Amino acid sequence: MPAPRLEAQLRRAAFGDCADLPIHLLARRCGRARERWLAAVVLGGQARYASAAALLHDLRDHPDPVLASLALSTLASHRRQLGGHRAARALDGAALAALAAAGSAERGTDPDGIDVLGARCDALLGLAADALGTPEMGTPGMGIAEARRILDLARSQGEHGWRTEVRTCWVCCEVELADGRPERAAPHAERAARRCVDVGAVRHGVKSDLVLAATLVTGTSETARAGELIDRARSMAARHQLLSLAWPAELLAGSVRGEGGEKVNDLLRRVLHRADPPGRLLAGDSAWMPLEQGIQSR
Repeated sequence: MPAPRLEAQLRRAAFGDCADLPIHLLARRCGRARERWLAAVVLGGQARYASAAALLHDLRDHPDPVLASLALSTLASHRRQLGGHRAARALDGAALAALAAAGSAERGTDPDGIDVLGARCDALLGLAADALGTPEMGTPGMGIAEARRILDLARSQGEHGWRTEVRTCWVCCEVELADGRPERAAPHAERAARRCVDVGAVRHGVKSDLVLAATLVTGTSETARAGELIDRARSMAARHQLLSLAWPAELLAGSVRGEGGEKVNDLLRRVLHRADPPGRLLAGDSAWMPLEQGIQSR
């Protein structure tokens, strides 16, 4: 497959309407660094964390500081999805440091943020999310304050593309929910969901539906709408093989309706089976992962 066509297909899988691409079969054909990074993004969405980590470890020392930074912050995101906020924080910090030599040339020229500005915002938004889940930040209030500070820095970087806009909305929503202000979280969640529809971003849309549903459950009486969003997210995650989002969708369904407990366990077993050894250890040690006793050994 010609390189431009392969990259276009990978972009659709990572950020568009083709998230169920059989990437574990296609990844071996990805020779260029950008193709390998895009493949790792898709693999992460499908919770194929071990395969993604193999690609990302090779890219984290790439001579292109943008690709090196994106590799580090993507690995951080995958660690965070397994509850490893402390490990993610170190990786996000390294991602930000990798851009020191990049300057500001071509800051925002790529539609999906594969550029200096997108990479810098990925690292900063990751650090903000890490602050919310890192115990050594001290009290919850200290973590929230640090997350707000980093968010302000991310938003000051300049005009953002759609992906940064959506991720910023997610983190803003998480910060407001952590601070006990669901009424302030809701507009961010609504904006993220609308933006994903505008650009046709399947994976980001599924997560945005879950973020919005969680916000509605926490701060409003719109439980019927929340249930519809959860059902749509469950359906889309299953259809597009987004295992990384399928188990949070089932977990949220369980908290709203009291259902899906064993389904969550089954999905988490699959997630751990696809994770690399460091990822499995992080999940086992994390208070954020709803792992039943003995689930790691199955």
